[in-house]
Amino acid sequence: MHPMRTLLLLPLLFASLACDARAEVDETTRKAVIAELGAKVSDIYVFPDKARQIVERLNAREQSGAYRTAKDLAALADMLTEDLRQPTGDKHLGVRYRATPIPPDTDSGKSGPTPEQERQFGAFLKSRNYDIRKVETLPGNIGYIDLRSFPQASAAKPALSAMMNLVADTDALIVDLRHNSGGDPHAVAFMSSYLFDKRTHLNDMYWREGGRTEAYWTEEDVPGKKFGGTKKIYVLTSKNTFSGAEEFSYNLQQLRRGVIVGETTGGGAHPGAVHRVHQHMATFIPAGRAINPISKTNWEGSGVVPDVKVDAEDALRTAERLALTELLKSPANEGHAQRLRQRLEALK
Repeated sequence: MHPMRTLLLLPLLFASLACDARAEVDETTRKAVIAELGAKVSDIYVFPDKARQIVERLNAREQSGAYRTAKDLAALADMLTEDLRQPTGDKHLGVRYRATPIPPDTDSGKSGPTPEQERQFGAFLKSRNYDIRKVETLPGNIGYIDLRSFPQASAAKPALSAMMNLVADTDALIVDLRHNSGGDPHAVAFMSSYLFDKRTHLNDMYWREGGRTEAYWTEEDVPGKKFGGTKKIYVLTSKNTFSGAEEFSYNLQQLRRGVIVGETTGGGAHPGAVHRVHQHMATFIPAGRAINPISKTNWEGSGVVPDVKVDAEDALRTAERLALTELLKSPANEGHAQRLRQRLEALK
């Protein structure tokens, strides 16, 4: 399966589907969109039984005249999104309107993006600096990373590697995912590779197509230097932490490699891809589900429950205090201990 199809991500993929104009919707267009959406959900959605429920709801709503109130395609997309999610609670399901034409799916999306689409998406990620918002060293030699997505690994590995090498020699690490809406599980695995000393089984993805399961492991050899498998890691979460960012958090929590600090996350564990249902409308349809090798389940619906529950706005300060307190258990010398205590006192 092509990596572009294994994204646990909705907001980033739809970020370029800007609603900068509105197109009117007539009856013929509306019926064609609903028929195409229903067909794709039936063929692709990870749970066939729930796919049938979705299609039944779409058809019933159309027959009742509910969609006739949509004044334009953008409004229709919002209504369809609500009805996709009602039978399932699946926050990955959604429809968006785009002002500029959307190219047709290639072989129903099964063969992955074209080279030009790959180039365009790579340029889009580069324009966002691969969603690496901040990398710094906090007082007490605590590394801090603010990452806003897990960008496509094939394009972002050099940037992610540089990011991880900058914090390799810090004594503890805080990974801020409070504003991270998800991304590529290959990027999750690559970044995680810097946090384990040996090859580690992180997660599995079950795919409806072919009924197969794909395993995700850390890499033993990565560019540069690893952070190491014994130093403390703290992951900051919020209710907006979603999808691939939840996978990173859940993986580390299940492996007892990281302490999750903040709020319970959004609850989306179903990877999938974007498919065209109209020249100006696209839908994200989950085609698989995560299966953690330890819990044998995932965070769908429930979210990742933090080890230390605090409001998202207090998560960074809390994680700093936890890290400093842990470092004080084995300071390098008295001077080091004094600096740690001073910083800890300043955070109270």
